[in-house]
Amino acid sequence: MAHPPGRPYPHPQPIRQDYDNDSESASPYASTTRLAGNQNYYDHNPYNGPFFPLFSRSAHPHPATDSPSDVGHGTRSYAPSIISQVSQPYGSPFGDPGQGAYPYPAWAPDKQIPISMEEIEDIFLDLTHKFGFQRDSMRNMFDFLMQQLDSRASRMSPNQALLTLHADYIGGQHANYRKWYFAAQLNLDDAVGQSQNPGLQRLRSVKGGAVKTAGSKHLDSALNRWRNAMNSMSQYDRLRQISLYLLCWGEAGNVRFVPECLCFIFKCADDYYRSPECQNSMEPVQEGLYLETIIKPLYKFMRDQGYEVVDGKFVRREKDHDQIIGYDDINQLFWYPEGLGRIVLDNNSRLVDISPTKRYLSLRRVDWNRVFFKTYFEKRSTAHLLVNFNRIWILHVSFYWFYTAFNSPKVYAPPNKQSPSPAMTWSATALGGAVATLIMIFATLAEFMYIPTTWNNASHLTTRLIFLLVILALTGGPTVYISFVENQPNPTNSQIPLIVGIVQFFISVVAAIAFGLFPSGRMFGDRVAGKSRKYMASQTFTASYPELPRSARTASILLWLLVFGCKFTESYFFLTSSFSSPIAVMAQTTVQGCSDKYFGSALCSHQVAFTLAIMYIMDLILFFLDTYLWYIIWLVVFSVGRSFSLGLSIWTPWKDVYTRMPKRIFAKLLATAEMEVKYKPKVLVSQIWNAIIISMYREHLLSIDHVQRLLYHQIDGPDGRRTLRAPPFFTNQNSSNYKGTYFPADGEAERRISFLASSLTTALPEPLPVDAMPTFTVLVPHYSEKILLSLREIIREEDQSTRVTLLEYLKQLHPVEWDNFVKDTKILAEESEHPDGSPTMNEKTKVDDLPFYCIGFKTSSPEYTLRTRIWASLRAQTLYRTVSGMMNYSKAIKLLYRVENPDIVSMFGGNTEKLERELERMSRRKFKFAISMQRYSKFNKEEQENAEFLLRAYPDLQIAFLDEEAGPKGGDPRLFSVLIDGHSEFDEKTGKRKPKFRIELPGNPILGDGKSDNQNHAIIFYRGEYLQLIDANQDNYLEECLKIRNVLGEFEEYSVSGQSPYAQWGHKEFKKAPVAIIGTREYIFSENIGVLGDIAAGKEQTFGTMTARALAWIGGKLHYGHPDFLNAVFMTTRGGVSKAQKGLHLNEDIFAGMNAFGRGGRIKHSEYYQCGKGRDLGFGTILNFQTKIGTGMGEQMLSREYYYLGTQLPIDRFLTFYYGHPGFHINNILVIYSIQVFMVTLLFIGTLNKQLAICQVDSQGNVLGGQQGTGCYNLIPVFDWIKRCIVSIFLVFFIAFLPLFLQELVERGTGKALLRLGKHFLSLSPIFEVFSTQIYSQAILSNLTFGGARYIATGRGFATTRISFSILYSRFAGPSIYMGMRNLILLLYASLAVWIPHLIYFWFSVLSLCIAPFLFNPHQFSFADFVIDYREFLRWMSRGNSRTKASSWYGYCRLSRTMITGYKKKKLGHPSEKLSGDVPRATWRAVVFSEVIWPICMAAIFVIAYMFVKSFPSSTGQPNPSPLIRIAVVAIGPVVWNAAVLLALFFVSLLLGPMFEKWTKFASVMAALAHFLALVGIVAFFEFFVCDPPSCFTISHAWFQWFLELWDSSHAVLGVIAIVAIQRAIQKILIAVFLSREFKHDETNRAWWSGKWYGRGLGNSAISQPAREFIVKIVEMALWSSDFLLGHILLIILTVPVLIPFIDKLHSTMLFWLRPSKQIRAPLYSTKQKRQRRWIIIKYTLLYVMVVAGLASLLVLPAIFRDHITLYCTLCQNI
Repeated sequence: MAHPPGRPYPHPQPIRQDYDNDSESASPYASTTRLAGNQNYYDHNPYNGPFFPLFSRSAHPHPATDSPSDVGHGTRSYAPSIISQVSQPYGSPFGDPGQGAYPYPAWAPDKQIPISMEEIEDIFLDLTHKFGFQRDSMRNMFDFLMQQLDSRASRMSPNQALLTLHADYIGGQHANYRKWYFAAQLNLDDAVGQSQNPGLQRLRSVKGGAVKTAGSKHLDSALNRWRNAMNSMSQYDRLRQISLYLLCWGEAGNVRFVPECLCFIFKCADDYYRSPECQNSMEPVQEGLYLETIIKPLYKFMRDQGYEVVDGKFVRREKDHDQIIGYDDINQLFWYPEGLGRIVLDNNSRLVDISPTKRYLSLRRVDWNRVFFKTYFEKRSTAHLLVNFNRIWILHVSFYWFYTAFNSPKVYAPPNKQSPSPAMTWSATALGGAVATLIMIFATLAEFMYIPTTWNNASHLTTRLIFLLVILALTGGPTVYISFVENQPNPTNSQIPLIVGIVQFFISVVAAIAFGLFPSGRMFGDRVAGKSRKYMASQTFTASYPELPRSARTASILLWLLVFGCKFTESYFFLTSSFSSPIAVMAQTTVQGCSDKYFGSALCSHQVAFTLAIMYIMDLILFFLDTYLWYIIWLVVFSVGRSFSLGLSIWTPWKDVYTRMPKRIFAKLLATAEMEVKYKPKVLVSQIWNAIIISMYREHLLSIDHVQRLLYHQIDGPDGRRTLRAPPFFTNQNSSNYKGTYFPADGEAERRISFLASSLTTALPEPLPVDAMPTFTVLVPHYSEKILLSLREIIREEDQSTRVTLLEYLKQLHPVEWDNFVKDTKILAEESEHPDGSPTMNEKTKVDDLPFYCIGFKTSSPEYTLRTRIWASLRAQTLYRTVSGMMNYSKAIKLLYRVENPDIVSMFGGNTEKLERELERMSRRKFKFAISMQRYSKFNKEEQENAEFLLRAYPDLQIAFLDEEAGPKGGDPRLFSVLIDGHSEFDEKTGKRKPKFRIELPGNPILGDGKSDNQNHAIIFYRGEYLQLIDANQDNYLEECLKIRNVLGEFEEYSVSGQSPYAQWGHKEFKKAPVAIIGTREYIFSENIGVLGDIAAGKEQTFGTMTARALAWIGGKLHYGHPDFLNAVFMTTRGGVSKAQKGLHLNEDIFAGMNAFGRGGRIKHSEYYQCGKGRDLGFGTILNFQTKIGTGMGEQMLSREYYYLGTQLPIDRFLTFYYGHPGFHINNILVIYSIQVFMVTLLFIGTLNKQLAICQVDSQGNVLGGQQGTGCYNLIPVFDWIKRCIVSIFLVFFIAFLPLFLQELVERGTGKALLRLGKHFLSLSPIFEVFSTQIYSQAILSNLTFGGARYIATGRGFATTRISFSILYSRFAGPSIYMGMRNLILLLYASLAVWIPHLIYFWFSVLSLCIAPFLFNPHQFSFADFVIDYREFLRWMSRGNSRTKASSWYGYCRLSRTMITGYKKKKLGHPSEKLSGDVPRATWRAVVFSEVIWPICMAAIFVIAYMFVKSFPSSTGQPNPSPLIRIAVVAIGPVVWNAAVLLALFFVSLLLGPMFEKWTKFASVMAALAHFLALVGIVAFFEFFVCDPPSCFTISHAWFQWFLELWDSSHAVLGVIAIVAIQRAIQKILIAVFLSREFKHDETNRAWWSGKWYGRGLGNSAISQPAREFIVKIVEMALWSSDFLLGHILLIILTVPVLIPFIDKLHSTMLFWLRPSKQIRAPLYSTKQKRQRRWIIIKYTLLYVMVVAGLASLLVLPAIFRDHITLYCTLCQNI
């Protein structure tokens, strides 16, 4: 990509000649005035046009004699506005027709501007020649700056506009550059070489050598010096600094993500510009020099961190985040003076040792590879949770300890006493403080892992560690002393132990509270408020949290006092004190009379203690869940209260809301302050209201009749004058049936009008007049989303399983709107048929109209088909919908401008064309719309046409895209950011539009996940002061767009103080933290599309609106939104609108919020404005979306932002942040854990209940007498505890429905709320909630262990497609079905051992983990499809062994293993194999824990339970043979059997394979044989147990166990549980420890079965591979048989509903909320297809019945013949 200096710079097209076709110097070569002087320079650079020296006239305005053509030469390719009067029809480079002479009206010469437009152009030209910026970039930035000045100057004086802009970019209190300047200590001359600054130069009397007084180093005096310097700068200098900053920023490409690096570059450039050598150099430098020498080296460093070149292609490096020096690490280097000191040149001298003026020229000699290093290690580990949220753990775990230790005295009582001494009780309880200290110590040790200790922050960690060890001694030491004294044989009666214990207790409480409340970042070296200079950078950039107003801060503290107050009270009484009675009966109980062959009574006598330990853990988890419960309750209360105080609720009398609407529109939406009185409010309001109603009519939401009743009509008054009649809608509110009369009941129109009405009741900021409002831009990133639906997509079914065309589906969802559309079309059609208007008498009208009602058109001419396409596109999630919605801004601005300025209307008289042009001009000046279409240049024909259609429909739409051009031979291709819009002309040669700007980038900008890079490349084309970021699946409405001036008023920049921000006293008026982001409401327009759409919409409603409302108030909202408005200057100077490191910043937008928050920006939430947003509708797409959110959350846990927020925020704001963001996900993880732990608890209590005699008690719970001799155990309190636990878990689940219910209650009234809740429960949404909780928690945990976050493109389709069983099984087996099945067996045992009715709830939730995917699959229960699914499942199980198949069991199995083994390296050329992602291999540490240690522990727990059951003598009194051996034989047998079978088959295939080479199916037959033997082994060799996969229930064991257990079913189930756990551990260990990396292809599998190992491209590994494949196959055999059985179990469960009559209709009603009459027809098949299907169904139904019968017989027969079967086998007797 490098460009040798001295070669001409090839531009694809010469200069923009389309602007000046009529000027005399249209060709760059036409004028030869000044060419003679430096001829040779032009030989090198043919395109730059003649050049003339500019700096001579930089300070005074143009002499009047300059003729346009004269001035024009040098700027041929540059902003043509200089020659606007002469040479072209319009001025700004953006080509606005009809603008007259001044493209930027507020910056016109008659407005007392401090510096004229021509001078600004000169500044830009001069800078471009000095630094070598690109011409197009210069033109772009000139327009950018002028639009900003124009936008500001329209509401303040031009002088003030320039001052405040300079303050925002460079020198004001909130300017990032100034903050960085002081953070990096550039004002201390000695800290970093010799530093100089524009103003300080003039103030400094002494040069650097002289001795400084202490005072001058002091920060305040430095700040004052800075301000004075800024104050004394000339306006010319200020403008030059802004221009230079913008030019540096505009070409920086990916360097825009590192704002402080950009500040450094700007500072070097600024210092260089002021140096004499720069001022004296006359020669302009070559264009593109800045990009080449400054930006590209940095860009290359960034790119090479993540990619390497292999065979000429860029390949993603297999590194995880902790080895990649990402944007944040690069950026942090520039925060600290020590960092700047590391920048070395190629000759090893430091950059800071060169004088500041010379640094810029030396930058190109820096070798960046030697400079940067990691400043924070994002290692994958769960210890991040410990470091970032240590206060959460302390508040819970140590208080749990205080509570529980106090309530379980018997646990630490001396063996011979009932209760411990008081001293011991105090001391044991006091250990809670030691627990808190231990948590702190571990957190500190973990922090050492994440922070490079070389950096200047390890010192406070060491101090903290030493201090914590001292505290640990204080809080834990006395316990050792007291227990030593207590256990003396002759105890003393002194009071010393007691006093020590009490003192220890109080120290502990203080320690626990202190550690729980104070942020760890503020202990020992306050990184947040410390005065030391060394903390200044991290304060500035990570801890400048904006202050909350006093009322909000009080609310914040109050909320958390209430939450924790309620929680600690309730937990004490409900959880802890009720737990004390089970503890009392269980502590120190030993089981009598049990023994094991090998262990004796060592294990089994302590079974009660094991059980108690597990119960303690269970209680702790519930203790955590409680907090979330109370948080939800109080947050909802606060939020509802807040909505009342904002006046946003339905409970305000509804009639008034409508009747007062006209007054409110006048008062709140119109800026009428400056208008004359002669216009009546009614007249103005009527124009606005009628425009809104007509826009709804155009969108087919209202029919003509409705419109008539809603419009203002002109009527003849009594005195002959025309008057306006208000619509009856406003006046006649009392009639009860008004809903149906004015708009379709419960339709979109009603929702929009009522939202408008209720939103106008709240307080809105005052709007400014239109010509004074700020300019803003809407930016939409677009990748490959649908632009406009094609006719084919609308009226054809996608495939067999869809059953419905898109159009049919939409017609059912929007019947009224379709009806209106058809009426409209018919009118159009009639008009075109009978232009003369003669009516035709036609009998068959109904029949004739059929085509209209079916597909919306009768003649297939494009204008009619296009109407149907647009109608459908506006109701699906398309880009067209977004564009047409957002273009309402333009309509709204025109409307407001026309209504508020009646004099303009009268000025143009009847000339509507001129009036329209004036309105256009205003809307174009105030609103820009840019789409960043990353792939535009690679679009296929259809996409190209659709994009072209957008540009034709909306000529003001701008499209930014990437254009690629082949580089020099062997070099990288060159990429350009290109901007076009609907006014761009077509190029005759290429047929493409000519670009307005074409700016070269340093390289391919898409280095991350795509979206943020896409936004970043287009960000240089935004205009004005604010940005609204919109996704490509949103919508907007005219009545919302009318509020735009009010929303922008929320930024609090409308009435800027008239003082200078640099003046001695004036600067105090600019103290308040700037508003960075304004969040708004989203309305999910897929709300009523069935249960899943509604759940997704409800989630968003509560999260996006309800929680956001309360969180924004107490300062905890971070940006997650799409309709959010950003303060553009604030965000772009701080690293852009989103972060972009690949993988890490998967949820890119929340990082922007955390960034803004940590750097001092306020984030607000406005309630009165909403955008539409589409959400995913199908089960799969919703879960993909949740997986994406979950993995993204996992990545956030690793990020440094969480570290800063978690360790630096004050406690109330920390809790708000925690529970608002990560807490939700951690709560999900704990909910799932609670189910699993509870199952294990039940298992252990079950073993006790089965084996021990339980005492009889009376109604009071006292043990009845006469049982002393029986050796009974009093376990009744334990069973009460179980019931209480189940109630807790149940509550935690159901609290999830509370926010939605209350949200509906407040916004739509009681009836609607109950109706919606009822619909949810009838549609089984709780099942979905349980399932999605599991999906969330699984996504986070696997991400924290293995990584592999990637942007899952969330599908945006409709949910009518039926997905086959095998696909659903393979997608959800890993995340949830296996776990559900394991818990199902545990639950089965628990139900057999301790049955209580409360367990029904658990059956429900555990089953939902297994069957939810099938339950929410459309038409799952239609019989024919069910059978065809079974066929597909069998084929899926056996596919892929002779040929590679896309979907097969083998492929699925292999994919699930690669997370652990990783792949051989990938090349970029080969697209990522599907879903494999190019995930780095998981770290060894993570794998050892999750895949080796954990499964072994689980297996051990279950084996202990089993051994306990078997450790009692049998009824005949004989001791049992060793259960351990029995379990071992049964568990390891199958593995041995599989190995033997496989070995035999391996040699068979080696011998026969080559002979049967022609027979393609040979491999499949071998595989089928092996699989079959694995299954048969179960039945035939029931000694060698075959096939027991991890995680699965298999009947075989149960069968063998039948014999061994002499038919005691609960023991058999327990045996199965233990065996499953052992086998699971074995398989996980085999995979994790013995397997090397996978190949990307499945050749080895086919080689194994076919015996043909040569010619497979394995190379040298052909020798080692068979051994590896052998291990793989052993595991696979077991997995295959388990999946086979598991699939059948699921199918059996699902068969039950299939047999219910009419189930399919019911099921569809449940899923889609459509009445059976409205439901989608069954698919139509041809006769041939029908015959085929019938045959398949008959065949496979029989097969299915046989298999099920076979499986059932294995269970039933032994039970029936139990008396006839006696096994005489000595082996069986002994094991």
